[in-house]
Amino acid sequence: MSERTGRIRSPRAYALTSGVLTGTIALYITLVAFGNITDFDTNQQFVRHVLAMDTTFKDNDLMWRAIESTTLQDTAYIAIIVWESVAALVLLAATAMWCAGLRGGRVRRARQASTLGLVMLMVLFGAGFIAIGGEWFAMWQSKAWNGLEAATRVFIISGVVLLLIHLLSDERTDPGATD
Repeated sequence: MSERTGRIRSPRAYALTSGVLTGTIALYITLVAFGNITDFDTNQQFVRHVLAMDTTFKDNDLMWRAIESTTLQDTAYIAIIVWESVAALVLLAATAMWCAGLRGGRVRRARQASTLGLVMLMVLFGAGFIAIGGEWFAMWQSKAWNGLEAATRVFIISGVVLLLIHLLSDERTDPGATD
């Protein structure tokens, strides 16, 4: 590691570190998507309650936001699962690219794929769950159906991994910097 920049000088160490971090997030979101597909009903109920706002304070100034149509609720839930699944596939592919980078391959595409997958997670958990679910649908008011802590955890971890992948990079030692 360079003392002046704090960046990893070894392309292999950079690829290994980035691959492990990306792979960890890829494993997590793959298991989340798999769980939502194989145990569809559990989180379907979560999404339905959040969108219906049926466990919030029932403030008349907010309740007009509630979505009570189970068709719309289920459509939102399926969209979440599709988004998670695509993010998982992108991050799994990025992990494979990082592994190829360990053998002297180019890592620029691995970094780009990791960035895409991690930003997808940050959009889902930040904009989707924290902003829309937490604030628009007042999920923070529910004792039973409040996923803000879990969403914040995924958002922060994804952001930290994203920052590390970019901060550890040293374009001069990145064999893929010119592709």
